[in-house]
Amino acid sequence: MSTKANEVALDRLLVDRFKSGDASAFDEMVSRYWDRIFSMVNQLLRNPQDAEEVTQDAFIRAHRGLANFRGESAFSTWLYQIATNLARNRYWYWWRRKRDKSVSFDAPMGPDNETTLADMIPAEVETPDDITVTREFVARIGKGMDRLGSKHREILTLRNIKNLSYEEIAVVLGISVGTVKSRIARARESLRSKLGEDFK
Repeated sequence: MSTKANEVALDRLLVDRFKSGDASAFDEMVSRYWDRIFSMVNQLLRNPQDAEEVTQDAFIRAHRGLANFRGESAFSTWLYQIATNLARNRYWYWWRRKRDKSVSFDAPMGPDNETTLADMIPAEVETPDDITVTREFVARIGKGMDRLGSKHREILTLRNIKNLSYEEIAVVLGISVGTVKSRIARARESLRSKLGEDFK
């Protein structure tokens, strides 16, 4: 058996033990997956404190939902999906809270993130280094992001705000690297069109 097959088999045993009333089985699941879940969430959020909270919440949700887990996907896949959804929710809360502050178009989006607004929405024309984006302009970008379909909004977030590689995004979303690249291109084009004259 491959390592992956061994992991899936062990997870299935742990799930069965938990459903049979063995509380220690869930402790083993936490031990097996805590570091991996934390690492993935921290990749998305770039904030260890937030990642810690989301990881804890993911295991709380998993504990509550495990009795109804039917095993149609691997336990690890199910757990990653819970954690990714919680991380996405945490990120969008942050975005809506922060976006009304004035920022430079060429300033990094965050302390651990070199991505700029200029990187996020590449315009056909070069933007002067000293342009300052007004509060209204940042709010317009936020509204444009909100109006994107969830797939486009998510992939721009992972690539341009969270700085994930194409390969990392492919793993998180369960799609091919080629699909990641084409979806990013379409998402940027869609965002530009929604912002209309702002980037012409």
